[in-house]
Amino acid sequence: MTANAGRIEMREARLYNQAKEGYVDCCLCEFRCHIADGKRGVCGVRENMGGVLYTRVYGRLIAEHIDPIEKKPLFHFQPASSSYSIATVGCNFRCLHCQNSEISQMPREQKRILGEETAPEDVVAEAFESGCSSISYTYTEPTIFFEYAFDTGIKAKEKGLKNVFVTNGYMTGECLNELRGVLDAANVDIKSFSEAFYKKVCGATLAPVLKSIEKMRDEGVWVEITTLVIPTLNDSEDELKEIARWICRTDRSMPWHISAFHPAYKLNNIPSTPRETLERAREIGLSEGLRYVYTGNIPGQKGESTYCHTCGKILIERYGFTVKKNVIAESRCPYCGAVIDGVDL
Repeated sequence: MTANAGRIEMREARLYNQAKEGYVDCCLCEFRCHIADGKRGVCGVRENMGGVLYTRVYGRLIAEHIDPIEKKPLFHFQPASSSYSIATVGCNFRCLHCQNSEISQMPREQKRILGEETAPEDVVAEAFESGCSSISYTYTEPTIFFEYAFDTGIKAKEKGLKNVFVTNGYMTGECLNELRGVLDAANVDIKSFSEAFYKKVCGATLAPVLKSIEKMRDEGVWVEITTLVIPTLNDSEDELKEIARWICRTDRSMPWHISAFHPAYKLNNIPSTPRETLERAREIGLSEGLRYVYTGNIPGQKGESTYCHTCGKILIERYGFTVKKNVIAESRCPYCGAVIDGVDL
């Protein structure tokens, strides 16, 4: 049974097709689940009921917070602003290192769907009244609560707020087409450059993620990339070079965030990422031609700040998620005049 099945009725899902013998084909993410009557997709929150696909998480918030946009992390999108951050339960990945496994894996592991009933207009009103510049759909995978995020995003745009996805990038092209004009920015995980890693650690594949990033860029969405570096699993220099080279070929101005792993969920037997590994990864990214490479999850590093890609001077000084100084003027370096890539810098 779904908890809190009260005032907000279940919503029919979007992006699915009816199939033979009562099945439905979900077209929301790249798992493209073929779902029998009475069953749910891999995300655990989209259910076939009599040949109609329903979302079980519409309007059911499991988390809402006001975060600095830098926490997403987005360093070149409205720096130093606040983002109203929301999530429902569920995820289409099964990452062994998930920091939010209690809510992301709840529908699968606990067979429950919890959440406080909150209509899209109420989310937007709270975000607007709290002085946030954007709404971030985060903590779990926003693709799986697409209908809720979409309706909230439409109302957010009416209030002049931006919309941000913090995502594994596994949505379909059809999903991104629906989000055209609604989604403004995204931080997308490239968790590894190995299909074997994606299969073993995440229960997914790499290729659709890269395809989504390319399509977002084509659609005018501001994109930043994050790689959580896990010792012994994806921390080799060769793999880090592969990721950096792919980002550079796609768009060298896309910021790359290299974050430290800390033991979590089913990977408690692996030690935290050494500071030296992050510093070396940043060197690799810069040497491969990326303009902006950042280190995260270990505060106090040089790699937290933004430097001019032309003259090398510091432009945005950060400590953790806090912006201490920003000297960028009209998206230009005040020292050499170079254009600094981003949105509302």
